[in-house]
Amino acid sequence: MTAALPTATRHKVASCVVLLLLLFAPLRALGEGIPILAYHRFDPARAGPTTTTVPVFERQLDWLAAHGYTIVRLRDLFEGWQGRGPAVSGREAVLTVDDGHESVYTYLYPIIRQRHLPVTLFIYPSAISNAPYALTWEQLAEMENSGLVDIQSHTFWHPDFHKERAHRTPQDYRAFVDTQLSRSRAVLEKRLGQPVEMLAWPYGIVDPELEAAAARAGYIAGFAFSGGLARPGADAFAIPRIPVANQMPGSLFAGLLTEATSEK
Repeated sequence: MTAALPTATRHKVASCVVLLLLLFAPLRALGEGIPILAYHRFDPARAGPTTTTVPVFERQLDWLAAHGYTIVRLRDLFEGWQGRGPAVSGREAVLTVDDGHESVYTYLYPIIRQRHLPVTLFIYPSAISNAPYALTWEQLAEMENSGLVDIQSHTFWHPDFHKERAHRTPQDYRAFVDTQLSRSRAVLEKRLGQPVEMLAWPYGIVDPELEAAAARAGYIAGFAFSGGLARPGADAFAIPRIPVANQMPGSLFAGLLTEATSEK
């Protein structure tokens, strides 16, 4: 029955199930996976499909702390899985934010500084210091220099690879993908002076051809948007994350967190 649903609906259903598991069985064992939470924008009061309000975000952080979760840096989690760093205990969660919206600096950054929490930003650099909604290079540098913010790639200008494949020849499409992946990495490393080895796929679109392109471009990990718990030993270029916002499926997370917090 679920297989007959549209892909986007199946992803939302899967995300809801994962969030329920996260909320009602918070101390997950290592073998059961780690929640990597994916955000986009923040606002003091106005919610949206990809916008989380500041009060809801802070309640989520409070709930995670109260239920034994430690927020860890995404790079540290991945290196622990590879045996290149301390092993995870199974009580971690990871915060990631896609795109590079200015609200990351205005609203998220003060919160993580106050709480001393690490966050990974997946940035598409074509917008930085160009689009009116976007962060500036100076803001990105300031956040990265704080030691709390790790900046990684979200391709160069956030394309929909399904649409691009549909109107390009196979050779042109491969060249386009290679440029999107390599140019993003090169620009971010040049502007910020730090290694960029991880990639979040725009719209969560990933397939074997894209994974091969990511490996050619020098990435070591890619993150999808499929709404599952992340596990060691899984496909390194399609590691799932849990999308969070104030509307479904994020509203489920936010509502339950609000209820749990109010009972304390």
